Amino acid sequence: MKTIRMTVAQALVKFLDNQYVEFDGKEEKFVKGVMGIFGHGNVVGLGEALATYEGDFPYYQGKNEQSISDVAIAYAKQKNRRQIYACTASIGPGSLNMVTAAGTATVNRIPALFLPGDAYANRQPDPVLQQVENGTNYNITGNDAFKPVSKYWDRIVRPEQLMTAAINAMRVLTDPAETGAVTLALPQDVQGEAYDYPVKFFEKRVHRIERRAISKRTLEIAGQALLASEKPVVICGGGVRYSEAGEALKSFATKFNIPIMETQAGKGTIPWSFPLNLGGSGVCGTKASNVIAKDADLVLAIGTRLNDFVTSSKYAYQNPNAKIVNVNINGTDSVKMNSISVVADAKDTLENLEKYLEDNNYKSAYTDEIQRAKNEWKEILSEMEKIELEDGLSQTRVLRELNKLLSDDDIIVSASGSLPSDLERIWNPEKTNTYHLEYGFSCMGYEVPATLGVKMAEMDKEVYTFVGDGGYLMAHTELYTSIQEGIKINVLLFDNSGHQCIHNLQRNQGIGSFGTEFRYREDRTNELTGQYAPIDFAANARSYGAKGYTVTNLEELKEAIEQSKKDKVSTLIEIKVKPGTMTDAYEAFWRVGTPAVSNKKEVNEAYETMKDMVSKCRPY
Repeated sequence: MKTIRMTVAQALVKFLDNQYVEFDGKEEKFVKGVMGIFGHGNVVGLGEALATYEGDFPYYQGKNEQSISDVAIAYAKQKNRRQIYACTASIGPGSLNMVTAAGTATVNRIPALFLPGDAYANRQPDPVLQQVENGTNYNITGNDAFKPVSKYWDRIVRPEQLMTAAINAMRVLTDPAETGAVTLALPQDVQGEAYDYPVKFFEKRVHRIERRAISKRTLEIAGQALLASEKPVVICGGGVRYSEAGEALKSFATKFNIPIMETQAGKGTIPWSFPLNLGGSGVCGTKASNVIAKDADLVLAIGTRLNDFVTSSKYAYQNPNAKIVNVNINGTDSVKMNSISVVADAKDTLENLEKYLEDNNYKSAYTDEIQRAKNEWKEILSEMEKIELEDGLSQTRVLRELNKLLSDDDIIVSASGSLPSDLERIWNPEKTNTYHLEYGFSCMGYEVPATLGVKMAEMDKEVYTFVGDGGYLMAHTELYTSIQEGIKINVLLFDNSGHQCIHNLQRNQGIGSFGTEFRYREDRTNELTGQYAPIDFAANARSYGAKGYTVTNLEELKEAIEQSKKDKVSTLIEIKVKPGTMTDAYEAFWRVGTPAVSNKKEVNEAYETMKDMVSKCRPY
């Protein structure tokens, strides 16, 4: 067998550089390059290998390990999971910083390859700098923390192990049903060890992403359930997007007059102008969507995890006889809510269901309910556009204005705080893949780095992140990376002096205000109850080399947006919004852990209300 002598790190890079995917006959290179931060745990081994390939297999230098991993995750999501960047960090704190990102990838079903440096396999330097020691099992290191949030985990302690580990890593990363974080822990000594690898190991590999067809029997079962329904609804999840099933869903809904409700991952797959699109569902949902959901007698859930917040899955569907047909390529997701399980591709299922229902002359029993609900919601949106406050800007009004100021081709990004809820309700995208929300994990700090990742995936588009002051303070240093790389991004920073969505939550549960706003500590009380602690975010952006603007009224907002479109470097627009001016939940319920006993009357009342609402929810 013909072999080539290489280090483990060199072999890994060469292998990754030859991986491709094929989807619907289109072939693309799968691993675009590597992102990360070098330290003693990876710079000599993996760093040397990457330096050899620099140019053909680029390396992007991050400023925080979690953040640069979020860049890679957002890139993969925007590429519909068919192209990735691997992520690397040094041993100890550097690698552990990537664990949160690994959770973000796995929860959202986004392929992400993590290559953390690890303790020496030969244990000669013992303990090595930054090693986490476990006194009961010396084989455990900090990288074992990746196990609960990885879909595949391996530690390469011998050079020849790389071959099976790398192939298994690709198997999971390119499996649309099981994809997520994959971790290959790389001990420092092993990275530099040499082995005679078979040349065949480095040949071009094409991983076929195939559509799983719905079986004839499952089609009959799902089809019969739909035929028996009068008022079905569709939940459009991220699986519709990744399957590229938007047109199939529009055809299906139109033919049988079935309304569509969106999740955060599915939003933007169907344009808002499509008459049967009622917008977001659940606690983030529109009134139109939630009103129609209450009477539905069948829920066709397509490509969704049925998250309680995004779909209000246990409460929204109040019809006691409502059935759920759950279409998902992931078996775990398909059986949720005691569903009729359909483990199959979204597009294939929709096309076959459409033919089945058409052959049986099916039509829903809706008359004008769908259009009436949507028209009422449009009126509510119009009222939001008239909000005028004497002492500041309304966040809701600002979002409606921005929806007009940004073009249909511009891409928006968000992840945490009150903005995702507001955006799912009132942002109306018309173009596919222009709405990028990470809401499986709702990971604070995802916003700014993700915007860089999205921009790298769509270099010809303007990309805007919607981030609160809390999320920005958690992770914004990849703004500097965008300056370093000459890749322009736009940050829309909503400054409301704290974590105001959580502030609203605690007040709604009768708790009052505690630890959720950015206030000075008072000497008199020794509590964070003083004046708001101001920050000049625009000046912070300018210090990195970006353009910074501060907005206090709608005219300044318009001017800043127009200028940002002309700017050649990254921009930050600091928008001063009044706390508590986000949208409300429209006839939806979200359970939180309200205390059963409290010395506050308001908390006790909130607990009784919660118990009453839970009594109306499905138990599983």
